Amino acid sequence: MTSKNFEDLIQEPLILQAIQDLGFTNPSDIQQQAIPEVLKGKDLRASAQTGTGKTAAFMLPALCRLLKKSSTRGPKILVLVPTRELAMQVVEETTKLSRHLRHINSVFICGGIPYHVQNRKLSRNFDILIATPGRLIECLEEKRIHLSNLEMLILDEADRMLDMGFIEPVEYIASMAPKSRQTLMFSATYDAKVLGLANSLLTNPTEVIVEKKAANYDLIEQHIHKTNNLEQKYKFLDEILSDPNIEKAIIFSSTQKQTEQIADKLCDDGRITAAALHGGMNQQQRTRTMKKIRNGDIKVIVATDVMSRGIDIPEVSHVINFDLPKTLDDYVHRIGRTGRAGAKGKAFSFASSRDYQMLDEVERFIDDPSSKPQSRGRSRSRSFQPRRRSR
Repeated sequence: MTSKNFEDLIQEPLILQAIQDLGFTNPSDIQQQAIPEVLKGKDLRASAQTGTGKTAAFMLPALCRLLKKSSTRGPKILVLVPTRELAMQVVEETTKLSRHLRHINSVFICGGIPYHVQNRKLSRNFDILIATPGRLIECLEEKRIHLSNLEMLILDEADRMLDMGFIEPVEYIASMAPKSRQTLMFSATYDAKVLGLANSLLTNPTEVIVEKKAANYDLIEQHIHKTNNLEQKYKFLDEILSDPNIEKAIIFSSTQKQTEQIADKLCDDGRITAAALHGGMNQQQRTRTMKKIRNGDIKVIVATDVMSRGIDIPEVSHVINFDLPKTLDDYVHRIGRTGRAGAKGKAFSFASSRDYQMLDEVERFIDDPSSKPQSRGRSRSRSFQPRRRSR
């Protein structure tokens, strides 16, 4: 692929000025491939991971489109996201990219926002709407929002939306929009369910695939520890968190209740600042926790998988799987929260006897040269004899 700069992709001076203000130099792979196709008005099916620059890949051409259209009331661009945290991140980046476009306004709605605050936002004229499916459907049914003037529908983290049971809400929302709209779908993976949704919503889409870069995992030391009971897990956790080189750490747990228990225990020990992050928390709690972790007031986040998707926490040096995930994709996603932007990271996984099937997959991932090239940063440590497997 020919390398391009943003001037080759975007012709709007005010948008280019915002890109320059943000210090962006060269577009990422997903931006290089997606932006020209979106600007042509084509539907798009894109496969890209979190952290590849996909928000700008759809928002930059969306802003260009708004500059060329006459003013009509109601949202012209709709971005559907699975979680409140991702909605807030999309809003933040949209605000930055449109900073010089004074006449273009964006609004976001999601569960947890007081209705009087939401209704005040919706009473104004706006062009871009970022929303979670549940709250948007409420507004559609109450006729507070109309999609009759919608020109572009964007589904971000489509696979996670379906994992969370949003397939029918997404289909309903799409049915309320004009058939002439342009539709973009971004997803980390495309299994049968996601492909089925894409086939029903997209018309002759262009496909863009940004492969996972193995170099990211090449910088991550992966360690596996066999644990016989909960007490042993906490013992290993204490040893890992005693590392003075930890900048920020994410501990992944399988349940909301356990995230609270782990965070409380770490705080009770008094040596480290920690907080839980899960879907059972209200919006104010979750926003406050994210602000603290980004400001450096909290060193350790204990999270569930649902909460981790799409949340960008910079400078994570350690990832700890207190429980092994159910799938290898989730394992890869978890450890990918560290080892970013050329920095090295460490990933630790605790495995019990009942995890032997998942453990086998993780071991193959660590050892497979096609998934993870050999490097000095590559490591695997164990406190047990691994289960024998055929090769």
